[in-house]
Amino acid sequence: MKKKSRPMLLTLSAMLVLTAALTGCSGKSGTSGTSPETTPKTAQTDNGGTPKAEQPVNPDGTWVLGEKPLEFTAYAHYENTNFPAWESTPAGKWLSENKGVKISMIAAAGAHTQKLSALMASDQLPDMIWTDRNHPDLERLREAGKLVAFDDYLDKYPNLKTWMGDNLNMLRHDDGKLYMFPNWYTSRPAGNAGYVVNKKIYDELGAPPLETTDDLYNYLVKVKEKYGSSVIPFESHRAKDMQGLGVLYTAFGEGALYTYLNSSMRAVPKDGKLTSVFTDPVFREAQKYIAKLYREKLISQDAFTQTEDQVLEKVMTGRVAVFAGSSPTTMAGDAQPELIKEDPDGGYFMIWPIHKPGLDKNKIYPGTYTSFGWNAAYITTAAKDPEAIFAFLDWYTGPEGMNLQFFGPEGDNWKGFDEEGKPNFTADYDPAEVADIQTKNEPIMFVGNTSYIDPAKYKYMAELPFEEQDWRTKYQQTITWPTQYNVTEFVNLNPPPESEEGIIQTSVDELFLEIYANSVMAKSDEDVDRILDQGNEDLMALGYGKLLEWRTARWQENLKKMNQE
Repeated sequence: MKKKSRPMLLTLSAMLVLTAALTGCSGKSGTSGTSPETTPKTAQTDNGGTPKAEQPVNPDGTWVLGEKPLEFTAYAHYENTNFPAWESTPAGKWLSENKGVKISMIAAAGAHTQKLSALMASDQLPDMIWTDRNHPDLERLREAGKLVAFDDYLDKYPNLKTWMGDNLNMLRHDDGKLYMFPNWYTSRPAGNAGYVVNKKIYDELGAPPLETTDDLYNYLVKVKEKYGSSVIPFESHRAKDMQGLGVLYTAFGEGALYTYLNSSMRAVPKDGKLTSVFTDPVFREAQKYIAKLYREKLISQDAFTQTEDQVLEKVMTGRVAVFAGSSPTTMAGDAQPELIKEDPDGGYFMIWPIHKPGLDKNKIYPGTYTSFGWNAAYITTAAKDPEAIFAFLDWYTGPEGMNLQFFGPEGDNWKGFDEEGKPNFTADYDPAEVADIQTKNEPIMFVGNTSYIDPAKYKYMAELPFEEQDWRTKYQQTITWPTQYNVTEFVNLNPPPESEEGIIQTSVDELFLEIYANSVMAKSDEDVDRILDQGNEDLMALGYGKLLEWRTARWQENLKKMNQE
């Protein structure tokens, strides 16, 4: 599933908790060998013979990290999300003090749409904007000539090009240029969507089977009967984003994907065309099941209005029996060490995705991923030195930058690289410290490189018994990564915002969410059908069919590009 599009979060699986933290790297001390393919050459000494802080040599005049100060502004264009103060994070503080990189974070105080509109109107844009890939607001900026194309930088600063390969070309705009720096791009399965179960409650109820949708319903009924209003049987996270409810949808069809419900798609593939979600039999069956759970108060009754903090409080205090979402591992991973302090046998565990009886459980995918991750960083023409910002982002996404973000500065928890380019972990490697570093750096991981960091972080933990492995990472290895589906073929399906289809999309999105919420709150199965029938008619009247035709054409173009690679 995608994130928040806060996906940061998400493959962010990468945030490790305790024991050999997510960083999973085989560690232990070892020689400090370096991989020439993944690490740049470094200057050895200054004029006085004193060892210099490592930094690339630049015989061709390219920008070098730490050679001179770099200051720029950054803005996270997401509701309820602001970057923290740069130097309040371990990586930001180190980069500021040791490399002269200082980023001024622009906050929106919850009014992100208004904030960016005001910045655009006054032509006082941030130097860097971090948001969804192909966000309509960023497309408006591109059309106005306010975004910097990266093409001239890709060969000079090769980490992004190296780690993404030919897939990078699919992120190019119709004009052939690249304007976005993807976050959590990958060449391997990634993601954290699925189901988290409260172990204490589960054991107290006799550890019943939790495999099918029938099992789940029966279990949630038992939770309500035993615990009443003190426990939420099924916590769906942010229902307005479909989150955990979207996860439930995937249980009713082999290959049914949460991505089909996203704003960037709102469609189900059928016979080579993208068709209406509301006419899909699998979606309708899922909505009837979800509506039943909601009517019987087995799902949070404030699911569509609750805040992130309210969800977090419930998860941290163990007041949820089953928690589903696009990245439930983030909150549950934070709660795990706190809950087991009080009860060593408590905490949370993950289960294999729920499936409707009769379906193949190995063809159920609660979450999705793309080769391009979830969001992206854009550089605007307001930047005084856009090449320097790109060069920094490219360093930040490379092995040295990723290791800094996940394990701290070189020398304490890691030193040098092995023959595969993974970090060598020292005898002083501290799992608790690494977990803390990752948690604190998570909000500023804006150009994450999943292809590199996932194998690196698992290197250490691979040698540990399962029960001693970091909570998040062990479930990524055994549950979430094997059950996420690659949806790269469905990228770039948002039309230009000012086009006819773009205007239709805005109207469709608003009404789609209203219809969706009404169907969840339906009074009966017949009511679900009535709401979806009428909703589909209303969407078609807005031009939904025309939007689906446009997206079908783009989807087919994607398939052709992918087959050519």
